[in-house]
Amino acid sequence: MALKSSDIDQMAILARLNIDEAKTDQYAENLSKILEFVEQMQQVNTDEVEPLAHPLDPIQRFRADQVTESDQRDRFQAIAPQTEDGLYLVPKVID
Repeated sequence: MALKSSDIDQMAILARLNIDEAKTDQYAENLSKILEFVEQMQQVNTDEVEPLAHPLDPIQRFRADQVTESDQRDRFQAIAPQTEDGLYLVPKVID
């Protein structure tokens, strides 16, 4: 797919880009090469290829989900300015 300078001008208008008129031919050539490469890639048969979540296939090392601290809710709520039914009350900051 070969792009023309007028195509680049139209894309620049739509994308609200200020492109130097002297470089539109160069942009058209470069973008045409990119689109040709994309067309080549679309022709590759990927039916047998499994999708990857990550290219390096890392192994997650999870730690055991164990409680390591004791319940100190009553102690913390005792020093809080206001609590009610086990909840912390805070002043309204937005009307």
